Amino acid sequence: MQTVAGMVPAGGVARPVTTASDRRTSTPTVEGKVYPSPAAALHDVPDGATIMFGGFVSAGKPDNLILALIELGVTGITAIANNIGNGDHLDDLCEKRQIARAITSFAIRASASRGSRFEEQYRVGEVQLELVPQGTLAERIRAGGAGIGGFYTPAAAGTALAEGKESRVIDGREHVLEYPLRADFALLKATRADTAGNLSYRKVAKNFNMAMATAAEIVIAEVEEIVAVGEIDPELVDTPGVYVDRIVLGERRAPEWHT
Repeated sequence: MQTVAGMVPAGGVARPVTTASDRRTSTPTVEGKVYPSPAAALHDVPDGATIMFGGFVSAGKPDNLILALIELGVTGITAIANNIGNGDHLDDLCEKRQIARAITSFAIRASASRGSRFEEQYRVGEVQLELVPQGTLAERIRAGGAGIGGFYTPAAAGTALAEGKESRVIDGREHVLEYPLRADFALLKATRADTAGNLSYRKVAKNFNMAMATAAEIVIAEVEEIVAVGEIDPELVDTPGVYVDRIVLGERRAPEWHT
């Protein structure tokens, strides 16, 4: 084992980039794709970036990258993730009001006794929310990676989530037109990587990570172990290194549940 120490928004429309050089690190010294720390791997993330966050609840969440993003103070983030505030650190980004908009399936905690910070800010109009059925979210990300311009789905047809969207009847059933999602950055969590960026995930941690790896301009993966090229069986490579731009070691963290 070897251990080593112009952006495109979700809608595909160009926008100006705001930088904050006073809080960013200088360009780090790296070995190929391997970065020395989570903060170094995030050194060029600008304010207003659209960022995909892998994971399903706590499984496969890039917690070390999220915590580094909090410390860097990046603001105006459009976050694309399955959930916010359920066993993950994404809700902590809201403590300093770093998330401006979220595209997600679950934006509340699984508890009636305590709301998430995101939920609190949404209720007073401080953040924007695009609520997406879970399967539709996964397919929109996959479509973004596959170059698909849009697709029709019966999910959300006839509900408030379909308001203002194009629809058509297919085989006697109403379908809603959904558009692909892409991001400036995708932050992933894998178990192992080799120095070429090939990734292997642990069980359910594959979830959104694999699709997000194909749908962002810059893909950053935190991993628990980095090995030499050839030490991961090709049959166990879940995300080929061609998709991955940066890798960084990150300690395994226990999920934080709020009741």
